[in-house]
Amino acid sequence: MDPISERLRARHPQRIDLSLDRMRALCAALGDPQHRLPPVVHVAGTNGKGSTVALIRAVAEAAGLKVHAYTSPHLVRFNERIRLAGRLIEDDHLNAILDRIEGVSGEATVFESTTAAAFLAMAETTADLAVIEVGLGGVLDATNVIERPLLSVITPVDYDHAEFLGTDLAGIASEKAGVLKAGAPGVIGRQREEAFKAIERRAADVRARLTVLGVDFDAWAERGGMAFQTADLFMDLPAPALAGAHQIDNAAVAIAAALELDLPESAIIEGLKAVRWPARLQRISTGPYGQAAKAAEAELWLDGGHNPHAGRALAAFLAERQARAPRPLALICGMLGNKDAGGFFAALKDSQATVFTVGFDGAAAEPAALAAVARGHGLAATPAGSVGEALDLALRFGAGRVAICGSLYLAGEVLGASPETWPV
Repeated sequence: MDPISERLRARHPQRIDLSLDRMRALCAALGDPQHRLPPVVHVAGTNGKGSTVALIRAVAEAAGLKVHAYTSPHLVRFNERIRLAGRLIEDDHLNAILDRIEGVSGEATVFESTTAAAFLAMAETTADLAVIEVGLGGVLDATNVIERPLLSVITPVDYDHAEFLGTDLAGIASEKAGVLKAGAPGVIGRQREEAFKAIERRAADVRARLTVLGVDFDAWAERGGMAFQTADLFMDLPAPALAGAHQIDNAAVAIAAALELDLPESAIIEGLKAVRWPARLQRISTGPYGQAAKAAEAELWLDGGHNPHAGRALAAFLAERQARAPRPLALICGMLGNKDAGGFFAALKDSQATVFTVGFDGAAAEPAALAAVARGHGLAATPAGSVGEALDLALRFGAGRVAICGSLYLAGEVLGASPETWPV
């Protein structure tokens, strides 16, 4: 664990308690930095939030804007969560901000304290735009003390965090739609019908104008790139520099947001080419794991997706690569114990992959139990003691394509193994 994370965990409650009262009190004690941010794009949803934030940021920066960004969780270092005018916050700056937070924070949780730290750092650093990712839910998420965003974005809504958001998709969507605010347009990703109806109801309540993927605009892969279309606009664009067919929809949402921000097509083109977002179908070729795979002439991919929707995206990506260049396929999977492992493996049941299950620091599922779930969905699965052991087994058994998957915490462990692979 990095020193900033250790400091926060030692001094603040680690519970998740969805409420805005403590956050509002903390912000008030700090002079309400959330009201002094640059214009805000507020991003909620279940899947694709981080990629969409990265895409919006890349396009805005290609247009010459200085952009703050707040995302979670981090992979290797806490500093990854707070990007100030394009650069990760420095340790000295972050520690000084946390000193101020701890002077007034009371019973604020870790996420509330870190969100307040982000707002304070962003309010005191000049920029043109702030892109803020919701942590969990929407209505009661700590970021939702932002009262007047310039633009709200909702990526696809699906099942996740059932212990906090429940198992009713319409209810989950209603919670996430809490980021929609009066006077701020909303850009909405592709949704299931019951989720979209809930979002529509919230938009009607606050009189927020919606622009919806699949209704007001659309996008599709075409000739190695992507096409984007509205009722009166067509753009022939490069594909986003993020792997996976699902990134076309994420890019479409980011493009629609860019158009709402009046950013030019030239910036959209350059942003799509330049975007980077680690641990989302990321090809690993450096560090100890990348070098081991390279020595065996195997592909190594890293993906932190951890719910059934993410499992389906991973399955589609792997199926496409297998169709073009078949290779023996292995999955190295670790998941938090509270995730829907059955739904994740059900999405991958037709992959014919050999599965190796691993644990990681934190509340990870037991590898043996996780392997049993995978076997229950028709996948050959073996528990292993570590990622290194699992990768060695996969390569010795002849895997030519390996995906490490199932958790951002596991992804962070992989990227943290060498400074060569730390996110920057």
